[in-house]
Amino acid sequence: MKIEIKAPAFPESVADGEVSLWHKQEGDFVQRDELLVEIETDKVVMEVVAPEAGRLDRILVDVGNTIESEALLAELTPGEATESPEASSTSATVEKAAVAVPMGPAARQLVEEHGLDASAIKGTGKDGRINKEDVLAHMAEQAPAPAPAPQPAPQPAATAAPAASADVQGPTSERIERRVPMTRMRARIAERLLSATQQTAMLTTFNEVDMAPLMRLRSQYKDQFEKTHNGTRLGFMGFFVRACCEALKRFPEVNASIDGNDVVYHGYQDIGVAVSTEDGLVVPVLRDADFMSIADVEAAIRDLGLKARDKKLTIDEMTGGTFTVSNGGVFGSLLSTPILNPPQTAILGMHTIKDRPVAVDGEVVIRPMMYLALSYDHRLIDGKTAVQFLVTVKELIEDPSRILLQL
Repeated sequence: MKIEIKAPAFPESVADGEVSLWHKQEGDFVQRDELLVEIETDKVVMEVVAPEAGRLDRILVDVGNTIESEALLAELTPGEATESPEASSTSATVEKAAVAVPMGPAARQLVEEHGLDASAIKGTGKDGRINKEDVLAHMAEQAPAPAPAPQPAPQPAATAAPAASADVQGPTSERIERRVPMTRMRARIAERLLSATQQTAMLTTFNEVDMAPLMRLRSQYKDQFEKTHNGTRLGFMGFFVRACCEALKRFPEVNASIDGNDVVYHGYQDIGVAVSTEDGLVVPVLRDADFMSIADVEAAIRDLGLKARDKKLTIDEMTGGTFTVSNGGVFGSLLSTPILNPPQTAILGMHTIKDRPVAVDGEVVIRPMMYLALSYDHRLIDGKTAVQFLVTVKELIEDPSRILLQL
């Protein structure tokens, strides 16, 4: 009796998906819950695992094909694999090596296609993670050097060549180009960003915040905080998310969204946190962030960031959100104008911290300053409201005790 392997049931917001990678081939034996295939949708990468141990008899959908919800992907015959001890030992060694060398799906596909030794590839990602660019660089290094061009026969002496002739010759290196199709996720991101710029009256207001008080507080308590909260590190995002929650309560228009001719006011604060991945920017959501402590926020952001890196985010974790915080400062951005994440009507952009001269009580002093940018939809939010919201966030960050006291 054969078992049908089907795609997951897609949410209403996902029309279809694309088979991006088969981890097994026809005839392979698999164990229960072993990963079979990855399906890339507009929002997330979904994984399909084996429901039972057995042999994968037929693969019905090739890589690159578009499928709909619950489409039939493959057929599996249940049963245990019968392999020799040597084969079992080899399989275990390969599996152990795969676990020891973390890599993204795109990198894994290249490694498998070209039969590369993953342990010989130097990963430049976080914690030594191998990405697609690392594999391509490794392949370029391993490529055989081109054979030297044959030397021309010596010519008899003739009229002396002009001295500048050596400078006339152009470069001999090849001008290499690669053309690859956009991933579904990258194409969807591009579509949404373009739509946001074309269909909203987007405007950005700026301010700057003195980070010295928050940096002193963090320096004083970061070690104790990490011990108390089971390894969770004390960063700045927790304070900014909590400050935004307080400001959103005072300015509900910034927490609202436009639906046709209606304005939807949300009585809760679901904060999206922009996370950069190999495939583009994703925005997982902190549900009911107004009820989360700073430790809860930091721990949740860490977990969501790891899931985003490993493409483990679910549709539910990326759906919704009433306001977004984007921290371009981690990449060194000094100033930018973040783009709205519809149907939200505002987004806060954080930037890098730089020592700058500022006037304090009539004297010029050096302070660690950060520029803040609030992009908002002018159709709903007036300039006055946007400025007051941003000033509120600034005041809460410059006096962190007000966040805890909700003042």
